[in-house]
Amino acid sequence: MSNAFQHRASAVVARASSLPNFALLLVACATLPMADAHDHDSSHIEEGNTISMDPIDTTLWIHIFIQMAAWGVIFPVGMILGMVKSRWHVPVQVGGTALAILGYALGHMHGGREFRDDNVHSKFATPISAMLFAQILFGIYLKLHIERGIHGKIRRVVKLGHGIVGKALPVFAWTQMIFGGITALGFCQGDHVGQCLAHFIMGSAFIAYGILLTILLLVGQLWLKRTGRSQEFFDSAVITVWGVINTFTEHRWGSAWVQNDWQHTTMGVIWWCAGMVGIWLSKDRDGRPQRNFIPGFIILITGWAFGGHPQHAQISAEVHKMYGYTLMAAGATRIIEVSLVLRDRATLSDDGWETNSFQYIPVFLLYASGFMFLSATEEQMELIAGSGMDHVAYILILFSLAALLFLFTLMLIQLYDRNISPAVTPRNAGTGRIGPEFAGRIPVRDAEEFELEGLMSDDEDDPAAKDVHGDDESFNSTLGKNSDGQAR
Repeated sequence: MSNAFQHRASAVVARASSLPNFALLLVACATLPMADAHDHDSSHIEEGNTISMDPIDTTLWIHIFIQMAAWGVIFPVGMILGMVKSRWHVPVQVGGTALAILGYALGHMHGGREFRDDNVHSKFATPISAMLFAQILFGIYLKLHIERGIHGKIRRVVKLGHGIVGKALPVFAWTQMIFGGITALGFCQGDHVGQCLAHFIMGSAFIAYGILLTILLLVGQLWLKRTGRSQEFFDSAVITVWGVINTFTEHRWGSAWVQNDWQHTTMGVIWWCAGMVGIWLSKDRDGRPQRNFIPGFIILITGWAFGGHPQHAQISAEVHKMYGYTLMAAGATRIIEVSLVLRDRATLSDDGWETNSFQYIPVFLLYASGFMFLSATEEQMELIAGSGMDHVAYILILFSLAALLFLFTLMLIQLYDRNISPAVTPRNAGTGRIGPEFAGRIPVRDAEEFELEGLMSDDEDDPAAKDVHGDDESFNSTLGKNSDGQAR
């Protein structure tokens, strides 16, 4: 018994020692509390302000760009590599963690502009750092491959937690980037908090909706069919819930009604009223999934309402008007897509492979409208008006940011597809049509991989599949099974 235990312990130690990358992770974990011990100097902040009038120095700019690279680019790429069980998952995440720690430290070492200690960006750093720390511990435990006895059950829980935290980190990182922006500029204080919340939540929601539609368009069509419900059912359900929330939260009950209160509250009413119609229409008379126009109509009417929202400044009115036009275009093209391009079908082809170039239009317009609403608060408009920039240049910048995020989303999906789809000859290569292909391969059609797959490298649970998946029938992926049958 003693010899067996010693042999097992030696094996674990040897395996751990063969992973030098994890030593770096441990060092990174140890440095987290060190940076947190520093307090920002606020001696130059005038009474009633949240920041000093000093410019942002080079150190803080480096902090901003490093954190954007680590949390906004490297960690999402590492997440995808983990989902496809790539051997590059761990090195990429280690590199991202090292950059994040460096950026965290630089954020407490800068000069120039000063901030109050109780700012939201500083407070939110604690939970997001805790998530990263937990993710590191999960990864180390899984990499040790301790599976006997109670560790077998613990491993399953840790694997699930590793996947959930890994997929949640990009959402928390997006939130922290927004907090960083408003903290750096001293925005969203006092009476401006409510407006900031409305713009940032709604704008982020439209961007998230665009990302989800991109995923469903390229990798989720057969999954939708297997649920037995149309996409409009899920869209209408979310619209209904959101409408109910807006109806009872946009007006401070007990206070006097003002013009904006009426618009915001009635917008919530139309959302849940029409949303229930969309849920009802998502099934035909025989109970089968059915497409409908309601989500597109809700997006269109919301754009019209926001386009006519009263504004105090000319530049704000122009930005809101363009936001309204963009959202109306997204809703109109969505209706055209469902009714004319797809002709009420779930997909263009029975096997769920084909996409039409028109289907990308409403998706991209949702990204663009989200960025415009995110960037149209009163304080932001005052800043742009004082900078000498006109509304045309500002809107073009926002469309550029939307295009970059759209491109990054497509790149992540392609990275996923290239690493997990079987390399097969396209079924219609002789015709020259590229519609059924994505990244030169049969496209992924199963969104469950995005929802359920753990963030681990390929050698964590199946050593036999370490080098090749194609010959291993136990590699349990639904992604290569799209040709097994037609979706009904």
